Amino acid sequence: MPLTTTGDLVTRARAARTAVAAFNIITLEHIEAVITGAESAGVPVVLQVSENAVRFRQGRLLPLARAAVAAAERAAVPVALHLDHVRTDALLREAADAGFSSVMYDASHLRYADNLAATRAAADRAHAQGLWIEAELGEIGGKDGRPPRDAHAPGARTDPSEARAFVTDAGVDALAVAVGNVHAMTTRTATLDHGLLRRLRTCVDVPLVLHGSSGVPDDELTAAVAGGITKVNVGTALNQAMTGAIRDYLATHPDAVDSRGYLAVGREAMACAVQRISRRLSPA
Repeated sequence: MPLTTTGDLVTRARAARTAVAAFNIITLEHIEAVITGAESAGVPVVLQVSENAVRFRQGRLLPLARAAVAAAERAAVPVALHLDHVRTDALLREAADAGFSSVMYDASHLRYADNLAATRAAADRAHAQGLWIEAELGEIGGKDGRPPRDAHAPGARTDPSEARAFVTDAGVDALAVAVGNVHAMTTRTATLDHGLLRRLRTCVDVPLVLHGSSGVPDDELTAAVAGGITKVNVGTALNQAMTGAIRDYLATHPDAVDSRGYLAVGREAMACAVQRISRRLSPA
């Protein structure tokens, strides 16, 4: 199936009052697992490559991107490619030629005025390349190995009036919001502010994105989609599934040396996680 676009998948999900799942990929096993899980669930999916993943891949975007494109073109469900949490202009410039249809530009660590200025400039560059662009407002926290800020602290959450002005002035196509969610959570204990989410949905015309979804329980996730979330980002849950399965395999196969054995069980565990999460977002 030809590679599709993130904008198209999000638009369709919004019209259906569901959400599209976007999974962060690091290795070829991640790519294969995400597509297999999405095919099992019978739903479209977004493959995301973060700037951190590019750094892990020795600063090279193309090898992982080319693998993702090749796998997507053979998938039985629509697949899009998204560049996540970009902070450098050099990486943004690589996106379109590498097969990405969209980018999330992250200047959320800056003060509001600086975030707006940087995001406006990035949006202009992205749109000139035909890219759909997502931005972030508020402090979701938990990135880059830093301890996350308290998601319930004053000022951490996205302000609806600021969000309305930010989206209009920055010219972005989607907005990642802070409503009690935190990146890189390893326990599913996040409590979302659904009242705030409803106010944001009323104030903001573009699709809303939930980052840090690995830490959100199923019922909270279902309520978030009903409240207006249209794209759900998942990363840590895949790494937990893979790492746990590999640990178990090596514990029961202490003499194993062939990496295919433990990578296969890790890939299968990730695929099961993708299938479960995807079905939660787009129930039959």
